[in-house]
Amino acid sequence: MLGIINLSTFIVGTVLIILLPGPNSFYVLSVASKHGVKDAYKASLGVISGDLILILATILGAASALRTFPVAFLVIKSCGAIYLSYLGSKLIRHAYQTWKSRHQKVSKETLVFSEKVEKITPYRTALTISLLNPKAILFFLSFFIQFVDPQSTSPFLSFLVLALILEVISLSYLTLIIFSGIKLSQYFSQRLRLTSITVFIVGLLFIGFGVKLATSSI
Repeated sequence: MLGIINLSTFIVGTVLIILLPGPNSFYVLSVASKHGVKDAYKASLGVISGDLILILATILGAASALRTFPVAFLVIKSCGAIYLSYLGSKLIRHAYQTWKSRHQKVSKETLVFSEKVEKITPYRTALTISLLNPKAILFFLSFFIQFVDPQSTSPFLSFLVLALILEVISLSYLTLIIFSGIKLSQYFSQRLRLTSITVFIVGLLFIGFGVKLATSSI
């Protein structure tokens, strides 16, 4: 159908891949905990947009370009690694600030990571996290190509349908993360010591993602 083969296998594989923890899902969870549903969905839209752009880039030959020009791959992955590490350092700084205020009484209206005066750009940040990962382009090529019929007369349409399925599954998962984040924020709002430790761990994870990306190869 539409030049797609083994669709059920693709769906199962996509679900399993999306369930793997990564910087995008952790960022959406962080935004949901800090700033609520509206901003979390903005971040989710950034993730979806980034994935779609990377998929289109894959279809248009970006994977071949990255292999042909390894310097481009190096530059993009270095920027991505630095950006993820920067986000991680911000979270660690927030954890330290929360730890210092752990003995203060927190009002009922205060949420776990909330910083109302902080100016955030959840869509742009999530989009940047997605786009500064050249490994994603290579992944999409190697994963999608397995489910496109080589005899298909319209492979672009096949890739597009697979991309839409991936985006629907991804958005469903991010929705689950968003409302889980809201519940977590309510739980942590009166437990600042535990909050600071949790945020610190998430910050270390982001730095770990950055290091992993920096040491990756084509």
